[in-house]
Amino acid sequence: MAYQKVGEDYLEHRQLKRGAAGWVLLAGLGVSYVISGDFAGWSFGLAQGGWGGLLIATALMATMYTCMVFGLAELAAALPVAGAGYGFARRALGPLGGFATGVAILIEYAIAPAAISIFIGGYVETLGLFGLTNSWPVYLFCYVVFIGIHAYGVGEALRVMFVITGVAVVALLAYVVGMIPKFDADKLFDIVPTDAVGASSFLPFGFVGVLGALVYGIWFFLAVEGVPLAAEEARDPRRDMPRGIIAAMAALLVFAALILVVTPGGAGSDAVKSADNPLPLAVRAAYGGDNLLAQVVNYVGLAGLVASFFSIIYAYSRQLFALSRAGYLPRWMSRTGRRKTPYLALIVPGTIGFVLAVATKDGALLINIAVFGAAVSYVLMMVSHIVLRIREPNMERPYRTPGGAITTGVALVLALAAVVATFVVDLLASGITAGIFLVAIAYFWFYSRHRLVAAAPEEEFAAIQQAEAELADD
Repeated sequence: MAYQKVGEDYLEHRQLKRGAAGWVLLAGLGVSYVISGDFAGWSFGLAQGGWGGLLIATALMATMYTCMVFGLAELAAALPVAGAGYGFARRALGPLGGFATGVAILIEYAIAPAAISIFIGGYVETLGLFGLTNSWPVYLFCYVVFIGIHAYGVGEALRVMFVITGVAVVALLAYVVGMIPKFDADKLFDIVPTDAVGASSFLPFGFVGVLGALVYGIWFFLAVEGVPLAAEEARDPRRDMPRGIIAAMAALLVFAALILVVTPGGAGSDAVKSADNPLPLAVRAAYGGDNLLAQVVNYVGLAGLVASFFSIIYAYSRQLFALSRAGYLPRWMSRTGRRKTPYLALIVPGTIGFVLAVATKDGALLINIAVFGAAVSYVLMMVSHIVLRIREPNMERPYRTPGGAITTGVALVLALAAVVATFVVDLLASGITAGIFLVAIAYFWFYSRHRLVAAAPEEEFAAIQQAEAELADD
């Protein structure tokens, strides 16, 4: 490792706006990251494992995310830096571990908006809006407009996101109320069992179906772990971070349970198992045709996708900003403008995402790449929590994880299972992600590790720990 000296004005041009978000906005950010997963994506798990398989998979992933969120709440309060997962792993696992974690998070957040833009384009075409027959103008519109709002100011962006998310949440609740009268438990088990090992009406695709459904159980919660990326812009990160991320997770658990029960229970698991747009389809199937509720859910489902797209742009920019500021990635990408927003960290991944969306038009492939990156980052972050609990038991922790390392150990085991599941579901996506990792690690090993910036907050935290350890040894 080698650090290079930078000018006194280096960090002056790389500052975020502090005090822009309290815990309520942070909780809204967490829900916004994930809300699109309630409207689309999870239903493919029915095709993998049936309702019973998806139920077990969702319960396992809910357990993983809940345990992980408790661990991240502790880490974010103790190490409140924009690098979040990279910063946690940098302190626990060293520069290579920190960089690998940051890259995994960046893959998740840079690729996911490209996939979501494809889903938004599909919604727009299906609804017949603007007479479009090709979705690339929709992708372009999404990136240009929402990156522009983020570049204008973080406080304004978070408030816009909060309003969009609120609309989507109201629609979800209206949908649930409308579907309850049509609920029939027998509809949950209407997929015909196969001859797979362990197959039954509860597990129509057998035991292996549970593993295949894990990836789709993740969609109910994917990206809530991005809340700590706002640490440097929170009013009081030591208090607000734990409250915000735990409140967001509590809301997501409720939404996941409601959607997983009333949708297949109202329309039938078989009817929605391969649906790109399961909620409006479920309403039409349950009521025997189109109606006002289906139309409302259809349009507001678009708002849910927009909310997640909008908020994940924020997440990728902060992760890229932190890695660039510390020299792991090209430093010019971390410069901030007059309004203290990292405009280059917004534009560069946005351009890449737009190109990917236009070139592939394959939202499922892109989202599976994002899921693989996410699962790898979960493994590394949970290892970081456990290592810090063992190696630095006296580190100041304004919030402490209930159950300590045992809680994050449960999350670690389930995250490893999720990594395995991504290979089962989509070997191509896993291979692409592994290739990106290898290229990134090569860049770090041969170039950036010789050009790091010691003044970056994440590096300072690690340097302080190293100095304290050396003094203790003496």
